[in-house]
This record gives sequence, C-alpha cells and structure tokens, in this order.
Amino acid sequence: MNPARMGRSPEFVYLASQSPRRAQLLDQLGVPHRLLLADAQEDAESLEAALPGESPSAYVQRVTALKLDAALARQARRGLPAAPVLCADTTVALGRSILGKPADGADARRMLASLAGRTHRVLTAVALQHGRRRHAALSVSRVRFAPVGRARIAAYVATGEPLGKAGAYAIQGRAAGFVEHISGSHSGIMGLPMYETAELLRQAGFEL
Repeated sequence: MNPARMGRSPEFVYLASQSPRRAQLLDQLGVPHRLLLADAQEDAESLEAALPGESPSAYVQRVTALKLDAALARQARRGLPAAPVLCADTTVALGRSILGKPADGADARRMLASLAGRTHRVLTAVALQHGRRRHAALSVSRVRFAPVGRARIAAYVATGEPLGKAGAYAIQGRAAGFVEHISGSHSGIMGLPMYETAELLRQAGFEL
C-alpha cells in the first residue's frame, strides 16, 4: 500500500549514486538516505554507453532507467529492507553531441575547448522506484560559457576536477568562473534537480 495513502512517510530513500553532490542535495531537502552503491563486480560504466544516433534526452533517460534497474537488483540481492530507490544521471549536450565523462586530461581539454564561448545543455534525468511504481522526470538547463583560452583550460584540467564529470566540468567548483549565463536549474546542473526530485519524493509519500 502507498505510504502516502496511509498517512505515513517512508523512513528513508536509497540513493544509488556515488556522487557526493547528490547526497548533499538530498540533505538540503531534509530527506534521510542510505547509499546503495554498485558491487565491485558490476560494470557500471558500460551502462553509460550511448547508442548510435541516440538523442541526449533519450540517452540520459535510458541510462537512468538502467541504473535504477541495476540498483533494484542490488537491493534484492543484498536482502535490504524495502524503501524507495532514487537514481539520476547527468549529461552535457552540444547540439546533438553527447559529452560524457572525459577519458583523460586531453579529452577534458578537448571538451572544454568545444564549450568555450558557446551555449550548451545540461540534462539530468531522475527516476524513483517505490514498490511497483516508477516515477521519472527530466531537467534541461542551458549554460553559456565565456570564451576561455587554452591556458585557463589547461590550468583547470590540471586541478583534476574535470575527470569523472559529464562535459568535463563541475559548476559547483572552479568552472563556475567560466559561466556567463544559466537558464534552468542550478541543482540540476550539479546532478540532482531539486524541484523535480522533491516532486518525485512527494509522490512516493515523503513529507517535504
């Protein structure tokens, strides 16, 4: 039975993400959460492979659904207590080109050079499984970078911050100095759109 109908909120949500930013944003919403991270033998990176001709919006929503499926299987395999499971995935898109996590420093420099002086999109998909019901949402924001020279890009990449980040940057980090304009959700660009996530959690019975 849905806890919302019973007038009882779930005690916590499983967060299937190793991103400290997403955990911090859940804390900001006041939602108790437990991490549900992949086992060592799981090939989590393979879930992020794009399909030929796939649009950025279709890609990020498909990857999020796959990550949620994997998290649910993990929850069952470990015999964990029942609770809603939350997943999210973020990608950066320049036109129809998907900019995922850079393979190395050279790849990060290439990505950042392509974003300099241009507007790109940041798409974050969120999915929440509660019992047999799945709720999903998509946040799309637009970010314009100022023209950034090679020396500044190289200095930023040298900090190591771009590695492991979609589009090779973290807006909550030093790359904030590259941003001229944002249209959309700042928290969505960070990796977990607060409004959309709060709506999904309310649908699962959380009182926010």
